[in-house]
Order: sequence, then structure tokens, then C-alpha cells
Amino acid sequence: MASSLVTVLRSCSRASRAITTVRFMSNVPEDTVYGGPKPQNPNQRVTLTQLRQKHRKGEPITVVTAYDYPSAVHVDKAGIDVCLVGDSAAMVVHGYDTTLPISLDEMLVHFRAVCRGARRPLLVGDLPFGTYESSSNQFRQPLKITDLPVELFDRDIDFGCLNDAQAVDTAVRVLKEGGMDAIKLEGGSPSRITAAKSIVESGIAVMGHVGLTPQAISVLGGFRPQGKSIASAVKVVETAMALQEAGCFSVVLECVPPPVAAAATSALHIPTIGIGAGPFCSGQVLVYHDLLGMMQHPHHAKVTPKFCKQYAQVGEAINKALLEYKEEVSERLFPDPSHCPYKISSSELDGFLSELQKLGLDKAASAAAASAEKMEHSDSPSSAAIL
Repeated sequence: MASSLVTVLRSCSRASRAITTVRFMSNVPEDTVYGGPKPQNPNQRVTLTQLRQKHRKGEPITVVTAYDYPSAVHVDKAGIDVCLVGDSAAMVVHGYDTTLPISLDEMLVHFRAVCRGARRPLLVGDLPFGTYESSSNQFRQPLKITDLPVELFDRDIDFGCLNDAQAVDTAVRVLKEGGMDAIKLEGGSPSRITAAKSIVESGIAVMGHVGLTPQAISVLGGFRPQGKSIASAVKVVETAMALQEAGCFSVVLECVPPPVAAAATSALHIPTIGIGAGPFCSGQVLVYHDLLGMMQHPHHAKVTPKFCKQYAQVGEAINKALLEYKEEVSERLFPDPSHCPYKISSSELDGFLSELQKLGLDKAASAAAASAEKMEHSDSPSSAAIL
């Protein structure tokens, strides 16, 4: 009788566990993927979905341009949404007058360094000049009129057969070799629009860039603000719309009047990121070195943008520290005893001096003995008080 009861209880227990399992599984929504929803991890990389959510809620998006591991760590710790690794590294880091000279291989070094330092922000890498403009007959494909909002461009433009193999290849390298999450390209010419479209269709997220586009200074006649005339202002809005149509997830608006930026922001359903474009954009971007007031060199001073607010004077602090270091070394005040942490015991020192003398290095032995005596004297409480 007892054994029968045990058998019944075991059967009930198994049935209960089966029911529990079924109920648990039935709680998983049918449309979930890879095992259902997971709790949000605050240390997880910012995604495009999160940026879209912020945009829908009207929450400003924060973007900082950085180029190396230390700056990326700072950007990460501050909780910045997007870290843009810009080709402005050519000017800020490499000292060129424009962004044009920097190569893709040089940019890849910056991409990888930032990738190692910034764990949380979405990482966007600039495509440098000369890496996405070329065409080749070998890959030419017909472009359908329906692929682009042709009405946004002059009717006399011959789209022909635009090739974007170079653009896609470059974008792939930026992600695979540089560790970026997305790419940014400048301009809104038909070739740039089709390049953006091709990159998006290859599965890579693209950020557009209109207004002052530094890679086009040869055409613009220098670093000149855009959108100050009727035609120029309309072109900024239309170009931003064309980039949106091509599949860009956001558009940078650089150096345009605030009303023009407001109009573009209103016309788009993707975020706009302003830089010298006023407060009416979906977010803002500044260069790490600029916002920290880090660069004090005359070369950088002449290209420091007027729109940049300096949130610190780090450059002055750096200069002061370097001058103080130079002075202390010159006066033999550094390193002091507190910065000489490595000791040798008396017995080991005696043996060391003996070995030096055996080698005929009497002068070296005397120098070692004298330095040991001075360090011992400087370590005493009385000498520390005097120092």
C-alpha cells in the first residue's frame, strides 16, 4: 500500500513539473527570437533602436568625436550615446590643414583604438576622402529612376550607371577591421546618395552629413557655412531628405543657420545631429579636443570653430603641468624619495658593490654607495621634514 502511494505521488510530481514547464514556456511571446527577451544591460552597446527610441521621445542625442583609446574611455565613462571617429583626425591629431590627406589605413588605426576604449557608445567611423568616390566599368550597374528621389536634383544630371563597389568595400573594412558599428559619409551629390544607398543595402548602417562638408572644401572654396541663401538653404533640406530616402539612420548638419537646421529636422523622421547648426536638432556633436579646450598650439587655434563651447581649459592645465615638470627636473627636485619606490637590501647592496669592484668599476661602486647613502638619509623622518 505504501509503495503504491509513493508511485502515485511520484507520478503527480512529474505531472506537476511538466505542467510548470508548459506554463513557463507559454509565457514566452510568440514573436521573440533566440530564446525570448533579455533584461537590459546598462553596459551594453548603444543600438540604433535605442537612438530611434530617444528620437521618438524627443530626448537629445549626445555625440562626441574622438580618435584614440584615452579619449574613448572618457567618452564611454561619461555615458555619451555615439562616439564618432572622424576624419577630422587629419587636422586635430595629425596636424594637417584639411581632412583630405588622411588615408583609410590611418583611419583604421584610430577606429581600432577607439573600439578598445569605448564599450558603450554606438561607434561611427568616417569614410575618408578618396575611399568611396571611384567608379569602374567592371561593376557598373543600371540605376533605376525609382531608386532615388530624382526630383530633388537638377534635371540635366545624367545619373548613368553609378558604381558603388569601392564605397561598399571601404565600409566593410571599417566594420570588419576597424570594429565600428556604422559609417558616416559626406555630401549629397547623386554619387554620394547612391553610395549611401548601396552601403545600407549591403547591411551597414550609414550616417549622412550635409551643410559644410570638409571633404568638399575644394568645391566650397574653404570652410564656409552653408544654407545662408535661399537656394543653399533649400539644398540642405533636400539633400538631407535624399539621404534619408537612401536609408541613412541619421544626418549630421554642419555650419548651417538654426532655421535651416530646424526645417531639416522637421522634414525628416530620422535624427539630425547638429554641429554649429543651432539648438533645434535632434542631438549635438563636438570634437573631444575642442570641447575640452585642449589644443593651445597656434595651428589648432586658427581652425578652432567659432561654434564650439569649451567646457574646460584642459590645454592650460597640460601646459602648466609640463612647465612644472620641466622646472623640477631642471632643478633636480624630481624624482623625490616618494617617487623612488624600488629598494635594494643592505646585504644585496654590499654584494653588488663587491662585484663592481671585482670588475674594476670602482667609480661605479662609489657612485652606487653614495646614492644609497643619500637615499637612506632622505628617507629618514628628519630629512623628510627638511625637504
